[in-house]
Amino acid sequence: MTQKNPIKPNSGDIEQPEGGQENGLTKRHAFGLATMLMITFISFSTAFIFIGYAIMKYSYINDGPLQAEQVFEIKKGSGLSSIASKLKDEGIISSSGTFKMFVQFDGGQANLKTGEYAIPSEASMRDVYEILTDGQAILYPITFAEGLTSAQIIRKISASGNIPGDNPKTPPEGTLLPETYMLPKSMTKTALVKKMRTEQEALVDELWKDRALDLPIKTKYEAIILASIVEKETGVGSERRHVAGVFINRLNKGMRLESDPTIIYGITGGEKLGRGLRRSEIDRKTDWNTYQIPRLPKTPICNPGRAALAAVLNPLETDDIFFVADGTGGHVFAKTLREHNNNVKKWRKIERQRKRAAQKEAREKKATAQ
Repeated sequence: MTQKNPIKPNSGDIEQPEGGQENGLTKRHAFGLATMLMITFISFSTAFIFIGYAIMKYSYINDGPLQAEQVFEIKKGSGLSSIASKLKDEGIISSSGTFKMFVQFDGGQANLKTGEYAIPSEASMRDVYEILTDGQAILYPITFAEGLTSAQIIRKISASGNIPGDNPKTPPEGTLLPETYMLPKSMTKTALVKKMRTEQEALVDELWKDRALDLPIKTKYEAIILASIVEKETGVGSERRHVAGVFINRLNKGMRLESDPTIIYGITGGEKLGRGLRRSEIDRKTDWNTYQIPRLPKTPICNPGRAALAAVLNPLETDDIFFVADGTGGHVFAKTLREHNNNVKKWRKIERQRKRAAQKEAREKKATAQ
């Protein structure tokens, strides 16, 4: 009997080596183990990062190391890294890195403003960040009295050692608003002058809208000129509208204003004369001498304040066309020249009495000194 040939395996069948199944299981086991290790590593890393973040967050919002309120200054051009390092060096925060990270995370590094800031005791890093980004810097007051000339204001600004920057040029007379300004340490002299001009323009625009009807003042500049005269004529707040009313009446009647301060401005540029006016000075015609020109002066004679500007644009309705000092710091007003002349006589008498008293005091001091 002929033996049959053995059956050959199909060409598609792969002959497995001994132990092939075991090797396959080993590879899958190794892959699974690696996966588990990776997951475990990621889990631990995530937990570590989370714990680290939690610790940093706690440090960021917890009380800081500062024992007492302290002034911190951000100088112009300072970056986040230098600010954070300075905060750490000055004992305000415990970690410059943590502060920097959270500021960057919040996107607030661009909002750290130049200036001086009061940092309270135990302020957290978050408190410090909010103080620095809110821009509530320490402000310093500087006061300019009403009636100062532009040159006098610039001299005061230039003499201030607390305001940085070069000395600014003197602006035109009457373009600055005298009042108290609260300045951050970073504001320069030139920026302050610009602010004073902007404030003055805004105020004049505001008051001009609500001005009285039928005023002989046709422009804002004329209002400033007349307000400067009112400012120099009286320092008594309750009199400003009355004085303005007198000048408005005189303008309406075509009368000269006859204001002594306008003569002085033509002589000294607004500086103190240091003596009484001479007849020759009263009779001399200048662009500011309102005893000689039947109109407003060429320019303002000082920088008027808010009250004087408001008084000119809403003057007291009165029939008075004269006023003279009354010896108490104020003035007495009159409707007629006869009444005014009587008031002038009374004032002249007061002046003579004061002069004699001053001369007597000077003699007594001299005698005592000898």
